[in-house]
Parts: sequence; C-alpha cells; structure tokens
Amino acid sequence: MKAIVYSTRICPYCVRAKMLLEKRKIDYIEYKVDENNEMFQQMLELSNGRQSVPQIFIDDKHVGGYDDLVELDMEGGLDSNE
Repeated sequence: MKAIVYSTRICPYCVRAKMLLEKRKIDYIEYKVDENNEMFQQMLELSNGRQSVPQIFIDDKHVGGYDDLVELDMEGGLDSNE
C-alpha cells in the first residue's frame, strides 16, 4: 500500500493524516502545495477541484481528506498493510 499526501506547511490535519499513515506502516510521499504550484494544480486535477488539504490518495485512489482517511481506517481499509 502506498499513499500520496498533498499538504501545506501549516496544517494540523495534514500532520494527523501523516501520523495515522505512519502508525499503520503505510509509506507515503508528501507534496507541499503551498511551496509548489505545479503540485497544487496536480492536486486540483486529481481531486476533482478540491482545494482543501490534506488530499490523500492510496494506491492511486482518491481517499479525500483527513476525516475520510479516519473513516477508511475505522472500516478496516488501512489494515491490509500489516
């Protein structure tokens, strides 16, 4: 399982999302969209225009934001990596 997290430098939900992924031993790549406009445009395209961060993708599927990641975890969707 591999994840991509689009985040910003100052974003508490981004920090929490990364902590949850680390807890579940899921490797992730982080793109800070406030530092790279290309990555921001890519995030908009892949997330159907969602501008909020984090935007999280797991195995090329759009999960959504932090709340969506927590919901996926509660449903057991992050357990298959362990």
